[in-house]
Amino acid sequence: MNNINSHSARPENGEWAVEAHGLVKVFGDNRAVDGVDLNVKAGTIYGVLGPNGAGKTTTIRMLATLLRPDAGSAQIFGHDVMKEPQIVRQLIGVTGQYASVDETLSAIENLVIFGRLLGLGRKEAKQKADELLEEFGLTEAAKRPLKNFSGGMRRRLDLAASLISEPPLIFLDEPTTGLDPRTRNQMWETIRLLVKNGSTILLTTQYLQEADELADRIAVIDRGRVVAEGTGDELKASIGRSSLQLKIQNPLDFEKARRIVEQVLGVKSNVSPEGGKITAPMADADRVTDLLIALRAVGIQLEELSVQKPSLDEVFLAITGHGVKDEKQDPTEEMEVSV
Repeated sequence: MNNINSHSARPENGEWAVEAHGLVKVFGDNRAVDGVDLNVKAGTIYGVLGPNGAGKTTTIRMLATLLRPDAGSAQIFGHDVMKEPQIVRQLIGVTGQYASVDETLSAIENLVIFGRLLGLGRKEAKQKADELLEEFGLTEAAKRPLKNFSGGMRRRLDLAASLISEPPLIFLDEPTTGLDPRTRNQMWETIRLLVKNGSTILLTTQYLQEADELADRIAVIDRGRVVAEGTGDELKASIGRSSLQLKIQNPLDFEKARRIVEQVLGVKSNVSPEGGKITAPMADADRVTDLLIALRAVGIQLEELSVQKPSLDEVFLAITGHGVKDEKQDPTEEMEVSV
């Protein structure tokens, strides 16, 4: 994407795109956001991971000047979101879960309208719209009404609309929700390219794989609070051991193999058969050699063997005590986000 980053408003603080401290938002008896701290380095993808109702969208809306915090502070490239909202709005693009555009108009018409609303002249708005449609692979559908777009095309158009003002910071609020795997992968490539070309991305998601694939750092948010923060590898390391998975060629050898695994690795209760596999926690990868020797000595042959780090699913479950899909809805979760 060659034409996305000639930003009209310049960041004042070069290192930190987002600095938020103690953000709070209360809706009646519900503390939707309860003291959130976030620090996002410029030029990175920062993932905010959590279930529906965790407070992700409410946090984004406060950072984007769309909701006023009840407590705490936040700066975007050094500019205070409450004291300098007009400057902050020039520095950000916000893409919600649903395309905030007119269903009856074509893609090109929608983008031109966005451009005009942002102060571009007619010719400049048309040129920018053409560039973005090409960048997002939508040129052939430019004159189609949005009501005839697929979900993936709608999502790409929504992202294109958020980039008309060429913002250095882009908020992506669950950008791939409901997309098929192929379209989701295309969106991931687009997001990576934006960062490669100089943008900073703050991404909210409830897809663990998405956070793992894209984010340089991840904040795990649950019930309005950040409960863990770090790189994907750091979060996985925080819950400890890798796991060993074995599949035995002869099912009759399964119980004997299981006893040997327990004996060599020194584990008892956590060895369990899953789909014909033996799974065991393993603190020391060097013990794999000892295990293979012991199994060969009694003539047990393996069909598969793998050593895996904990997944983000396991991290989330260990940290929060529940899965990512288990929570209730955030009061602002369904609100359309647009700037």
